Formats: sequence, structure tokens, C-alpha cells
Amino acid sequence: MKQRNNLIDLTKIRKIHFVGIKGVGMTALALCAKNMGMEISGSDAGEEYFVTEETLKKVKINYFNNFAAEHIANADLVIFTGAHGGENNLEVKTAKKRGISILSHGEALGLLMSKNYGISVAGVGGKTTTSAMIATIFDVADKHPSFCIGVAGIVPLGLPGRYDKKGKYFIAEADEYFTSPQDPTPRFLYQNPKIIVITNIEFDHPDVYQNLNQTLTVFKKFIEKIPTDGLLIANIDNVNIKKLIQLTKVPIETYGFSKTADWRIELTYKQNKKTNFSLYHQGKIINNLFLSVPGKFNIKNATAAFITAYKCGINIDKIKQGLGLFGGTKRRFEFIKKINDVMLFDDYAHHPKEIEATLESAKEKFGKKRIIAIFQPHTYSRTKALFLHFAKSFKKADTIFITPIYASAREKNDLGISSEKLVKEIKKYHQDVTFINNKQVLRIKLRKLVKRGDVIFTIGAGDIFTWHEDIINNLKLIINNDK
Repeated sequence: MKQRNNLIDLTKIRKIHFVGIKGVGMTALALCAKNMGMEISGSDAGEEYFVTEETLKKVKINYFNNFAAEHIANADLVIFTGAHGGENNLEVKTAKKRGISILSHGEALGLLMSKNYGISVAGVGGKTTTSAMIATIFDVADKHPSFCIGVAGIVPLGLPGRYDKKGKYFIAEADEYFTSPQDPTPRFLYQNPKIIVITNIEFDHPDVYQNLNQTLTVFKKFIEKIPTDGLLIANIDNVNIKKLIQLTKVPIETYGFSKTADWRIELTYKQNKKTNFSLYHQGKIINNLFLSVPGKFNIKNATAAFITAYKCGINIDKIKQGLGLFGGTKRRFEFIKKINDVMLFDDYAHHPKEIEATLESAKEKFGKKRIIAIFQPHTYSRTKALFLHFAKSFKKADTIFITPIYASAREKNDLGISSEKLVKEIKKYHQDVTFINNKQVLRIKLRKLVKRGDVIFTIGAGDIFTWHEDIINNLKLIINNDK
């Protein structure tokens, strides 16, 4: 594990160049650096549209749509991601030759957090929303939180990244993926938080970890960084977290629907389009916690956020206010548009457990309305490793469309897997599933299928969200299909 971040004095940094600035984590980090008064430049691959482009435009951060040596002129520090070659990227290599300091995203985030009271949120699903909930509560409570959250936008905070010199807390997502092709260190190991929240643990990133045990090993290594006066806040409903906490002796408080949870969730019901739930803790009950975002998984996320804020001394009324104001994040059960009584939503879910949770929440929210799921598998390695799990994860959808696999730049299609094979496997558990190889085919299928009252979900971590304009234009033509 490299320790380059220990050698950087941020007070002497005036200009930072971000290689791969359009990545959600990089955009959030760039926003933090801008708040610190630094001059920001960036570069990225020009041919691919990212959900962060509007965010960067809003804050007037300009970037190049290609990689070139001259882009890093006058930079004091170059920050890069694991994508685009990592340390072998032309701009990073040029920085090394010129003696310009370089840091990976993971190292840089750890460095920014190091001067603050760190709160890190980890897990395969839920870490973005939970981080955003915590940041919202701290903001409502006037704690002036700094935060770096890998998403394009947060309601009501707006931007996904902020550095506030007035506050002591820094809230960040903590990702177990490797740092770069040249540095296999899990990114979250560069963070040294006081509080760690773990929403769940599942086998993911099969291009990095061979099995669940390897995943558990790196999570164990991460939580053992918690100091004796720190705290692990963990979802006890997750079987893999149960295994993990039996292997460690860090200070811990658990949450969930389980009777064994230190913070037990009870009495959930709908009220005025919001979810009302209660928490039991040490013989006391906390009533009337309201959420406007749907799903049991979001009740768990909100509980983790509640505990975090409570342990940091925030008043319960302020915590309730913050949770009530939280309106979600981009690409997490995000409402896109309603056209001719057809609603379009978008969700980043890319793991079978996440897909199940999203579709279960959709059924819970929309009742008897027909749910149409358009899923774009993300990476060949994940699709192959979790193939049978993906096949069983769409039971709550009424109709399923599967697009071609969105390939990562870090892998090639040499694994003998395809969306057509996935469709064939899904058909063992669901009758109405179809492979569509492009937007044009989807357009034809939707015109024949969609009726008023339907709910459409685009699902996946790739570029499926770029299909929205085409879907919306198509839905405008669908008026009388239900006759």
C-alpha cells in the first residue's frame, strides 16, 4: 500500500488537474478542492457522455475531452482514477516525468478526510444514499459538513461534493474496489474514519475478488482501522455482516429489522405518500420518523444515518427534519418524467440484490401498476460471476427487457457471456423477457406494449440513462394503446 498522500501538503497546492474528471467520485472530489480555493482543470474521454457533465458545467469547471501532455501545464498535483490506464495514462506519466505530485482518487480522498472527523459509508448498495442522508442531516443541523459522494446530485443539498472549513465532519463513500491497475489496494483503505457504516456485504467485483471470503477479508481490514473511541454501525440483517462482526472486536452498534439489532426498526407504514417508521433502542422508542424515498432498504439506510447523527450529538428533532427533507439522489430510484400517464424512473442497481430491492420497492410503491424493467448488465465479469443470481432477480417485474452488456474499459469480452444467454436463463423464472440490441428495437417494442398507468424503470450502472430522451419521445406518441 503506497503512502504518497502523506507527502502532500495541501496548503501548498494551488492547481489540481483531474484525469478522468467526469467519473462521479472524481467530480465530487473536484468540487471539494474547488471549495478549498484551488484552481481546477480536468480531462476525460470525449466520446462517452457522463451524468456528471451538467454538474461540472453548473460550477464552471472546464475540462478537456481527450488526454494530452499539455493539459497538466502549471498543475501542482495530478489526481487520477483506475480508469483510462491509471498511472499509465499519458497525462499521469507526463506528470511523473516533470516531477509533479500524483495521487489516485482513493489517496486524495483519504488525504482530504485526514484533517477531519471522518465518517465512511461502505457496502454493496446503499452507500451513496446513506452518505447523502447523513450529509443532509448534518447540514440541516448546521454542522457545516464536508462530503464527497459519488453521484451527480443530491436533493436537497444539490451538489455531491463540498468542503466546508467551518465544520469538523467529513462524510464519504468508501469503496472496496482496487485503486488502479498499478495499485491493488482497496480504495477505502486510504481512509481513516472515526465512524464506519456498513450497509451490506455481497460478492461483487469478480474482476478483483475471487470469492466472498476475499471480500470479507478486505472489509475486516477496513473496519479494524476504527479507533477505540470510534464506532462501527452495521446492518445486522445482512448475513455476511453477521459473519464479519464475529471476527472482530471493534466498537459496534447494529441496526435492522432483526430482533437482535441494537437499533430495531418497527411500525413501518405509509402516511401522505411518505414512509413512517419507529426505532427501538435500549428499551426506548423513537416514533414518527418520515421518509419520502420508498423501500425497506431506504428505511435501513435512514436508520444508519440516524444512528450516525445521534452518536455525533445531533438533536433527534434535527435528525427527523433532515430525514424528512431528504429527496433522493441522481440515479437512485430517480423519477425522470411522466408522459401520457406513463412514469419513467431510473436506478443505478447493477447487483442482483440491488435489482431485487429496487423492483420490490417499485411494487410496494405502485401496487397493481405494471412494472416494465429495462436492464443493462454492467461488465462481463460481474454478469458471468453472478449469472444465476441475475436470472432470479427480476421476479417483481412484469415485463423485462435486457440490453447488451455495458463493457468496462478494464476488460474484454473473452468470458463467453452475453445478454442473450442471460435472457435464456431468466426465462426459466420469468415468461416475459426479451433481448433488445439497441434503442430502435426498444422503441418498437414499447409502442406495442406500453399502456397508460405503466411504470418503466431503466436499471444499470452503465449508460442506460442516455436512452431516456429516446424513451420519452417515444412515449409521447403512445396515447391510445390501452384501447
